Amino acid sequence: MSAVIEKSIAGAAVSTPRAPAHRILSEQEAIDTARKLALDFAVEAAERDRQRRLPHAEIERFSSSGLWAITVPKAYGGIGASWVTLAEVVKIISAADPSIGQIPQNHFGILNVLAQTASESQKHYFYGEVLKGARFGNAGPERTSKNVLDIRTRITKDPGSPDYLLNGTRFYSTGALYADWVPTRALDDEGKGLFVFADRHASGLSVVDDWSGFGQRTTASGTVIFDNVRVAAGHIVPLHQLATQPNNIGPVAQLIQAAIDAGIAHAAVDDAIAFIRQRSRPWADSGVERAGDDPLTINQIGDLKIRLHAADALLERAARTLDNLPLPINYEQMAQASVAVAEAKVLTTEIALHASEKLFELAGTQSTLSAHDLDRHWRNARVHTLHDPVRWKYHAVGNYYLNDTPPPRHNWS
Repeated sequence: MSAVIEKSIAGAAVSTPRAPAHRILSEQEAIDTARKLALDFAVEAAERDRQRRLPHAEIERFSSSGLWAITVPKAYGGIGASWVTLAEVVKIISAADPSIGQIPQNHFGILNVLAQTASESQKHYFYGEVLKGARFGNAGPERTSKNVLDIRTRITKDPGSPDYLLNGTRFYSTGALYADWVPTRALDDEGKGLFVFADRHASGLSVVDDWSGFGQRTTASGTVIFDNVRVAAGHIVPLHQLATQPNNIGPVAQLIQAAIDAGIAHAAVDDAIAFIRQRSRPWADSGVERAGDDPLTINQIGDLKIRLHAADALLERAARTLDNLPLPINYEQMAQASVAVAEAKVLTTEIALHASEKLFELAGTQSTLSAHDLDRHWRNARVHTLHDPVRWKYHAVGNYYLNDTPPPRHNWS
């Protein structure tokens, strides 16, 4: 399948050819590329948020840069970038625009699933697609199920052909609208879990842009409908072994989430400092000429920076923990990785929310004007951090150290 880019024109989607993606050759090049893209993505981030203008052109630049392929293993033509590098890339892009930073989160998670579950032929095929520029979207949890682990989507054998038929409705489908492939979890007739890769343009596959969250507004994390979507047998990856064998799927997915929140926090702190320096007036009782000389403001900025640096440190520590794990791993190593990432997730969640709210207290009334759109930081933080409740991260960490109880073994842990 050739890679394509989705563009919305009068409510309809059309496809245009896409040039092959650039091949990134080193982890330093990946970091440098992310920084260059972030400078451009930040320019109209507020405008995209206000207008809910979907970042089709930005996503095309993002994936064509080669960054979406950096975790493809070396044995399959990629550079096999470390989790430290991936977390840094996601954080850099998310500081510029966290919607853009979130869109490939499932793409990278899926690449990791392929590494541990797919056959050799499937790895060669799908990694090859990604190296050429193809994007994986996501058909997320089912909106009407009892919880995120309840799967009702089904895949059945088509009795008249070697193919299978996929049926179900999913929501929170971040990245699907921008994707070439829409992977989803489904159960077969025996109730076994499968990872199914559906062609984004297959007959019966609909992506509905009905995401209306007040934050992360341009992720297009809406509905995907599978209505007898035909899927080749080679595009189905078994998942049942992940339920019976230790793996790093959950910790890696959580690391990416934490990196997005860290990026939001960086943007909020940076904008608070810039606004105080350039626009804010000192409080009358402070006795100073500049808002930046107010000793109470200085104290609070120091507090924000310390918390931010602590979150960064735990994020990097969690990524290094993952990098240092051998594959395959054992259950104790899986628990250690989950706990390390949970600790980072606590701090990245809390600083993203705290900094995006503290910004207004320190910058003053003028910072609330809609022209600045600074409330997007809090809206983005509030919406994205709901993905995995941080109260359960505290529980996981405490239960591990106090009772030697490992965290739950699923993608949200």
